[in-house]
Amino acid sequence: MFLYILALVVLYYVYRWISEMPRVPDKGNKYVYITGCDTGFGNLLARHLDQLGFRVIAGCYSEKGEEDLKKSCSERLTVTHLDVASKDSVAKVAAFIKDIVGARGLWAVVNNAGVAVPSAPCDWLTIDDYTSMLNVNLNGVIAVTLSVLPLIKKAKGRVVNVASVFGRVSPTGGPYTVSKYGVEAFNDSLRINMQMFGVKVLCIEPGFFKTNVTNSDLHSKTVIALWERLPQEVKDDYGPDYLNNCTFYMKMSDGDLMKVVSCMEHAVSAVRPRTRYSAGWDAKFFWLPLSYMPTWLFDYIMKPRFLTHRDAVPPLGPAWSHGL
Repeated sequence: MFLYILALVVLYYVYRWISEMPRVPDKGNKYVYITGCDTGFGNLLARHLDQLGFRVIAGCYSEKGEEDLKKSCSERLTVTHLDVASKDSVAKVAAFIKDIVGARGLWAVVNNAGVAVPSAPCDWLTIDDYTSMLNVNLNGVIAVTLSVLPLIKKAKGRVVNVASVFGRVSPTGGPYTVSKYGVEAFNDSLRINMQMFGVKVLCIEPGFFKTNVTNSDLHSKTVIALWERLPQEVKDDYGPDYLNNCTFYMKMSDGDLMKVVSCMEHAVSAVRPRTRYSAGWDAKFFWLPLSYMPTWLFDYIMKPRFLTHRDAVPPLGPAWSHGL
C-alpha cells in the first residue's frame, strides 16, 4: 500500500514538472511591468526577463537604481521612476505604459516593491508607523494593479503579487504581517474576479532571504530609534537584554535569491503557471505547515526562548524577513 501511494505521489510530481515546462511564445512582444527594481528580487527579475527576451518596464525609486539597471540590461528594457505610495507617480507610469504597449496590452505586472521597517513589537509603534508601511506594501500593490488592469485584461495576461510566508502566519508584531495578509486577501479576490477575463493572478510567498531589507545595520538603527522613543515603563517591561537579541532570526536567511526569482519568472512566462509559489525550504517545510497547526501549538512554537527577562516577550518584527 505504501509503495502504491509513493508511486502515485511520484507520478503526480513528474506530471506537474512536465506540464509546467512549456513557456509562452513571442516574448519579444510581451511587456512586463515590475515594481521595486532598485535592488533585490525586482532587480534580478528585471535582468533575468530581459535576458529571456521580454520587454521589461522596470520601476525604480532612486536615480541610482535606474542608472545601474540601464547599464546592465539591453535596449529592450525601459526604466522609469516609480513611487508606489504616490498616486500621481503610479498614474504617470500607467499612462506611460499605455502609450508604449498600445493595442497589444500589458502581459504582466509584478508587484514586488515593499519595505520591512519600521518593525517591532506592536506596543512600540504608532498608527503612523503602520500607515507608512501599509501605503507601500498593500495600498501600493492595489494602486499599481488597478492602474494597469485594463491593459492586462486586453492582453489576457498576469498579475503577480509578492506576498510572504508572513501572509500566512503572524509570529511578529508590527505592520509587516498586516500588510502581507492584506496582499494575500487582495490576491485571492482579484484572482476570482479576473477568471472570466482570462487573466491569471498569482502569488509568490518567499521565506527568509538576504536582501538589503535584511541588512543588520538598517535593522539595528531602526530598532534602536524606536527603543529610544519609548516611555520608560515600556522599556522596563522588556528589559535591557531585549535589544541584544534583535538580530537572532537573521541567521536563518537564505542567500540564494534566484529561488524566488525563478518562481517569479515561471509565473510570468509559463504557459501553465501555479496559483501560488512557496520559495525557500523554510517556507515549504516550516512556515506553511505551521500555518495549518492549531493556534495553541503555533503559539507554543513561536514563544521566544532566547530571552529571560519576561517569558511572554514577543519576538521583534520582520525587518529580518525575506526582503524585497
